[in-house]
Amino acid sequence: MLTKVFGAALQGIDACVVTIEVSTARGIKYFLVGLPDSAVRESHERIISALSQYGIRFPSKQIIINMAPANIRKEGSSYDLPLAIGILASDGQISSDRLGRYMMMGELGLDGSLAPLRGALPIAVIAREQGFEGLILPRKNAAEAAVVEGLKVYGADHLGQVIGFLNGDDSLEPEENPSARLFTENEDSVCSTLLQEDFSDVRGQESVKRALEVAAAGGHNVLLIGPPGSGKSMLAKRLRTILPPLTLEESLETTKIHSVAGVAKGVTGLIVDRPFRSPHHTISGTALTGGGQNAQPGEISLAHNGILYLDELPEYSSHVLEMLRQPLEDRCINIARAKYTVSYPSSFMLIASMNPCRCGYYNHPTRVCTCPPGAVQRYLGRISGPLMDRIDIQSEVLNVEFQKLIDNGNVRPESSLEIRKRVVAARNIQNERFKECPGVHCNAQMNPRQCLLYASPDSGGKHLLMSAMERLNLSARAYSRILRVARTIADLDGSDRIESHHIAEAIGYRKLDRSSWGE
Repeated sequence: MLTKVFGAALQGIDACVVTIEVSTARGIKYFLVGLPDSAVRESHERIISALSQYGIRFPSKQIIINMAPANIRKEGSSYDLPLAIGILASDGQISSDRLGRYMMMGELGLDGSLAPLRGALPIAVIAREQGFEGLILPRKNAAEAAVVEGLKVYGADHLGQVIGFLNGDDSLEPEENPSARLFTENEDSVCSTLLQEDFSDVRGQESVKRALEVAAAGGHNVLLIGPPGSGKSMLAKRLRTILPPLTLEESLETTKIHSVAGVAKGVTGLIVDRPFRSPHHTISGTALTGGGQNAQPGEISLAHNGILYLDELPEYSSHVLEMLRQPLEDRCINIARAKYTVSYPSSFMLIASMNPCRCGYYNHPTRVCTCPPGAVQRYLGRISGPLMDRIDIQSEVLNVEFQKLIDNGNVRPESSLEIRKRVVAARNIQNERFKECPGVHCNAQMNPRQCLLYASPDSGGKHLLMSAMERLNLSARAYSRILRVARTIADLDGSDRIESHHIAEAIGYRKLDRSSWGE
């Protein structure tokens, strides 16, 4: 008897339908074809043990299983459930009436329990797109998959529940997930959970706070440079509290990436907070960009729609840092290997911090730098010029005066919520500006043609910019970065035109372009 059961295979952050064809005949052999890996081949033993828990004997027949399409490699143990159901249906122990209406995936334990899997959200998306009525998954993945509208998602704890459901027992109920309703609520209440770290905790550092506000408003990359203990990490960790809330589209895309990587929290459904990834400086290139033997997203993709924070930037391997150049420009990472080619989105804000020199006290107002001559330039030279050009804002962080640290005063520093309101207002201006430009959502994403159209300064600004280009010997990329930052500053001011003071502030954020730095 020939039966068909439907599962899915992950390709990048998307999925495709896998048709599992099971045919039984007289004999005792077992064949599994269709490019399965070793984990899929080992399902035979797990299925035998799981069925025995319910008093079901594995059919003593010749079983031929084909996993189509055969040109796509089937990886992982999550095919256990559809394989087991297909074998039982082909043997006549499960009614085939419902099989064509549901897609199913899940790893079986030896006791028949269902363990969670990776990629529940993209599997649910492809199930809806292909017209399936429902999706059967382990219960821990059900909330994550249930955010897809128009699809019934059933969460099961063990194989027996799935067998009963397919035989007409309606004990399994579709999962309901309220996560999507978060996006119809007030913006401030949605992100109130983020404010455990708040800018009101930061004393002083007004110029750096302003730089981070500009960065958040335009989606710009930032480098914070200053001595140890000046508050670089404290400021960087608070940046996401002033970023605009995730839209439903961004949340779905972010959740999909985390689901494929196996780091999504299935009990919460959608990811509603912008990601903040902070890998250690010993990270490998593969861990940063993604890939590996079984392709998975790397840190730059897990930071998609959020922040990638690199602390002590010069301590990272130069090889690893150079891998950031293409994703920072293209906002995606294409990984080509001998056996596969995948593309992961990686539209993130790069926030980096570093000491100004090896000892950490170059340019310090009170402490003397002990580095030998030329050491400061060599230390900064560990960051290549092309990578530095891709960082829009370079802000110096100085130590806060003692009086400001102990002075509680009557004036409390601005909270993240107050700053965030200005950031959201500036982003709304940009959303309106770029509504006819696909793939562009903020000023940092403008291409040269859009810069010419939307970021042309007035005559005073042009003269000031020309003078800075000559004096600081800026590259063409740095020139366009200054224009993008100036456009964001003008948006924060509510100005349609870029004026000379906007250009002046944007030039002031190119600290490391100054010829005197490090000499």
